[in-house]
Order: sequence, then C-alpha cells, then structure tokens
Amino acid sequence: MLDWADRLEGVVRALARIATLATLALVLLVTANVIARYAFSAGTVWLQELEWHLLAPIALFGVAYALATGEHVRVDMLYERFSPRLKDGVDLFAALVGIVVCVLLVKYSVPYVLKSWSTLEGSPDPGGLEARYALKALLPLSFTVLLLQFVAMALRHAGRLRRART
Repeated sequence: MLDWADRLEGVVRALARIATLATLALVLLVTANVIARYAFSAGTVWLQELEWHLLAPIALFGVAYALATGEHVRVDMLYERFSPRLKDGVDLFAALVGIVVCVLLVKYSVPYVLKSWSTLEGSPDPGGLEARYALKALLPLSFTVLLLQFVAMALRHAGRLRRART
C-alpha cells in the first residue's frame, strides 16, 4: 500500500511544479503590470485577467501539494497530543471524508465545465482572454489531483494502522 501511496504522491508533486512555474510567471506578470500602469500609464484587460488565470493553478494544485507535504491546516493543539496510532486513525478518517468530497466536487464541476466548453466561453470584458473555458477545466482536474492525494493519504495511514496491529 505504501508503494502505491508514494506513486500517487509523485503525481501530485509533479503537478505541483506547474503551480511553482505559475507562481514565477505570476510574479513576473504582476511586476510588469505595475510598471506598465504606473510608469507608462498603460495596461490591458487581458494581462490583468491572465493574473487570475495563473492564480487558479497555483491555488488548485497547491492544495494537494500542501496536503502531501503536511502543510495544510490542522488543529495541532489537539492533534499533537494524540498517540501515533490515533493520529493515523484521524488522518485515515480525514482522507476518507476528503475522498467523498472530491468525488462530489468532480461530479458537480464536470457539467459546469462542459457547458463552458460547449459555448467556448470567453471573457465578458472587451479585450479580455477568450479561453475562459480552458481555465474552468482546471476545476475537475485539480479536484482529481486532490482526490489522488487523499487516496495516497488513506493508503499510507491504513498501512500504518495495519502494521501497528500486527
């Protein structure tokens, strides 16, 4: 089970590199936008929209990476006092709940994305980006990545609990 967990987390870590590259691109883009706006009194709608197009993969893929590296929010005041076995039990339960939530989010986001793709939805603003449908496609993809991380987490903690029993 731990081998499968490592493989799934490898996928999550690979996709986190996309978020890392998007972060670098976002920093450069915001810097360029600020310089253009304040130094040259110039700016474009599509560059401003591109900022949140870059922010989406950072947030959406970053969530799974934060979970994989243990940087997610947890009530450590209680958790740190738990025994290792109880911690594994809590983490397994959280992973199973996370799996259910991700399955539901993927299920309900797919029709939303398909509708956007069917109309080739673009920006409602003049001069905005035309491919908003592509950005929306990140929703089910990112929740699938988060689902993979929750499955890896469940496998890891179930394996630990099983080993602790024997």
